Amino acid sequence: MNEIFDWLFSQYDGIPTNLVVWELIAVLFGLPSPWFSMTNNILVYPTGIISTLIYVYILAIYGLLGDMLINAYYFAMSIYGWYVWTRKTDAHTYTPITTTTKKEALTAIWIFLGAGRFVFLIYEIFDKWTSWTAYVDTFTTALFLVGMWLMAKKKLENWIFWIVGDFISIPLYFYKGLFFSAILFLIMTIIAICGYYAWKNPSNNSLQTV
Repeated sequence: MNEIFDWLFSQYDGIPTNLVVWELIAVLFGLPSPWFSMTNNILVYPTGIISTLIYVYILAIYGLLGDMLINAYYFAMSIYGWYVWTRKTDAHTYTPITTTTKKEALTAIWIFLGAGRFVFLIYEIFDKWTSWTAYVDTFTTALFLVGMWLMAKKKLENWIFWIVGDFISIPLYFYKGLFFSAILFLIMTIIAICGYYAWKNPSNNSLQTV
């Protein structure tokens, strides 16, 4: 057992202790965020804001530009989502969970393509095409940007993007040497699957088809 732990944590050899501590704090705040989203709890946003700000700092140091940009985007969309989720459609009802309209689906496609193109250009400008992870990072960044936008608008389909992106990120982050974050993505994949079915259940979430 000790050999397994030594192998897992050997990725942190030579990494400053403060960065490891900051990663742990980011994980601790990021972990409940998808759970709050699954249970339709507004706390998804304050916890997510703290986690994303810390990750922007960490990822900037690691030079993971795509991941850094997506967390900066998360921060901005968390503020927007916080506003949308607290709006009332009438005197007693807050913004309901709905399915994506054709117009929103088209917007999601453009966000995906635009995000992928933007991250591609960032890697190109800073000459960061040094590993296959850069290409995967570009793809997952586009997935997460769409997922975050749909979540802010309380759309059921946001969970599909989170499931795919989180699942791909498990081995990706482990390979990058961010073991705690890889474990976080594993847990978030499971929560995202549960979240999809929780939001899909109209008796629990007042799902509306638009």
